[in-house]
Amino acid sequence: MAVEIQKINPDHPHKRLLLHAVHIIQTGGLIVYPTDTIYGLGADLFNKAAMERIYKLKKTSRQKLLSFICPDLTAVAEWAHMPTSTYRAMRRVTPGKYTFILRASKEAPKLLLQKRATIGVRIPDSAVALGLVRELGHPLLSTSVPQGEDDFYTDPAAIAETFRHDIELILDAGILANMPSTIVDFSDPVPVLIRQGAGAAEPLGL
Repeated sequence: MAVEIQKINPDHPHKRLLLHAVHIIQTGGLIVYPTDTIYGLGADLFNKAAMERIYKLKKTSRQKLLSFICPDLTAVAEWAHMPTSTYRAMRRVTPGKYTFILRASKEAPKLLLQKRATIGVRIPDSAVALGLVRELGHPLLSTSVPQGEDDFYTDPAAIAETFRHDIELILDAGILANMPSTIVDFSDPVPVLIRQGAGAAEPLGL
């Protein structure tokens, strides 16, 4: 079956579309959705088969860090260790265009860790992404839609053409900028800028 495409307003997503996407996620499907940076590839955080599908689609090692979307810092605290200094830094820039690498807590899903001690977390400034997480009721496994090593899909039509039989749903918000999130590693006492992306490093003191 070819991928389903649904137009969505990125600022005011219709709840019906969010619930439709969540149903697909809950039944093991993969969706593509707009964030505040690039299009994300989402799946159920607790579904091993869905996670395996993402690794196969991305043609990447299972040691590759996948991140997940949380609605707020309170939710992040359930899955990761956040010292006071880290919490304050993240509070300054969330929701926003950042991915944070944090030390995993005991509650972090073992499927996600893959023998690592860290997790990747996003709280995007995106009504669609945050709406999906809230309707789902737990964090959403998320990664970029792959296009080579250092490039990202910006056009939903191109995503549909390339992955027409690999994903179930695309929430189409039009063409997005080709600028991923800024990645900051907070897993050690001294934060490290891993990738400069759409989020400014200066508010984090980097």
